[in-house]
Amino acid sequence: MSNQEENAYILGTDEQELYRLGLQHQVWASEAQKGWNLAQFSSGQTILDLGCGPGFCSKELAFLTGPKGKIIGIDRSKNYIDYLNKTAQLHHLNIKGIVADFNYMNLEDESLDGIYCRWALAWLPNPADILSKVVKALKPGGRMVIHEYYDWSTFQVEPNTPPLTKAIKAALKSFKDSESEIDIGRELPKLAEELGMNILNLRPMAKLATPKDAIWQWPKSFFFSYLPKLIETGYLSQNEVSTALASFNELENQNGVTIFCPMMTEIIIEKNF
Repeated sequence: MSNQEENAYILGTDEQELYRLGLQHQVWASEAQKGWNLAQFSSGQTILDLGCGPGFCSKELAFLTGPKGKIIGIDRSKNYIDYLNKTAQLHHLNIKGIVADFNYMNLEDESLDGIYCRWALAWLPNPADILSKVVKALKPGGRMVIHEYYDWSTFQVEPNTPPLTKAIKAALKSFKDSESEIDIGRELPKLAEELGMNILNLRPMAKLATPKDAIWQWPKSFFFSYLPKLIETGYLSQNEVSTALASFNELENQNGVTIFCPMMTEIIIEKNF
């Protein structure tokens, strides 16, 4: 695997992460669809899926925009773009997958009717620059739907268990120590206004999980995928991770347990120039 592929995603791009992203999409698909509806994404439009990953949203958007529409999926993981292009071929969908770093992607000015972006800006050191670049590619009246974290620190489990709480705090610290801003969602209204965009909608998106519902599998998959990586980076020891995961397994078999997932936000903005 190339260095570029290894660094494409914080959780990797292997089969395990592909499955986790599919699970994640199932949990958040209804929120994505609501955002697209509010933005009036429709048949015949050309829409960019920015940071498309393996293209779970790209596929749905392609069915939404129909045979006369077009979806452009951009991601820096070749593995995921290959997966997306195979999906497009299998389902005869008008999707163009492009492997590109956002800093070097080529987008024609005023060529897009809409843009969707989920969990992409939170991992960038220069989200304002990337937003400025994609806004130029929007047609006048074009709209962008963005779903990002607003407050990752809301991630918590009830009842509280010290080993798991410590692991969650270590994960957040690893994000905060990076060059990007995990809670970029709280900065989006200001960034949108600085770009001269019209804010059409803002809404919080919260998920509260119990062991008996499907939402539970989303934070569970994160714990088992990301916490071991904190051993490699020195944020947690092997024993701390093992204890945290064992604590989680115990909670999963108890009654009355809940997980409040990191608070998300949606912003829908329109280009009025």
